[in-house]
Amino acid sequence: MSHTLGIIGSGNIGGAVARLAVSAGIDVVLSNSRGPATLRGLTDRLGPRARAATPAEAAAAGDWTVVSVPFSAVPHLPVDALAEKIVIAELETGSLTAGELFQRYVRGARTVKTFNTIYFEHLVSLARPAGSPDRSALPIAGDDEAAKESVTALLDRLGYDTVDAGATTESRRIQEGSPAYVLPYLSNPRLPFPRDPGKPAGVEEIRTALEQARSRT
Repeated sequence: MSHTLGIIGSGNIGGAVARLAVSAGIDVVLSNSRGPATLRGLTDRLGPRARAATPAEAAAAGDWTVVSVPFSAVPHLPVDALAEKIVIAELETGSLTAGELFQRYVRGARTVKTFNTIYFEHLVSLARPAGSPDRSALPIAGDDEAAKESVTALLDRLGYDTVDAGATTESRRIQEGSPAYVLPYLSNPRLPFPRDPGKPAGVEEIRTALEQARSRT
């Protein structure tokens, strides 16, 4: 059975996820705020499994929809097209968790937060087949258990194990500044991202980081 991944926001993370999806045999529909024509170069590089569309078309086409946009753009998302969809949110913001604020704007979406804890180049370079001893894990958070199961299956195809961080209110444990944010995947935290080759961070390491984050709250 073929699957399609819709992507709203085709920057660093959106482009990295698209690369992994195409490699896994998943069709992708990419979109951004500037229109499909601006994505021609990216879709050409990704090949025949990728096409460009509007955000509403990407949301409608996807079995899952990745939303990777600045939080200021969230009020402009195609809310109706995202209703009842499994939405993977990669967002950061202030005091309330990004997931909680996202759900206020995009009511009806079955939101799962992930992809925000890893540098986009490491997201591509650390992907491994299932069963690999050096496979990394990504934390997820959300309130819909069936949606989290579906996202777990997607991440498995993309090359990652999954650690459930809990409900949307617990997604603060995977926001910027938490022990599970970026650091587990760095080989040398003193190096700037473009020079750090990244290192695998498995399920137990991510679980430990999440527990450390819990103890801080």
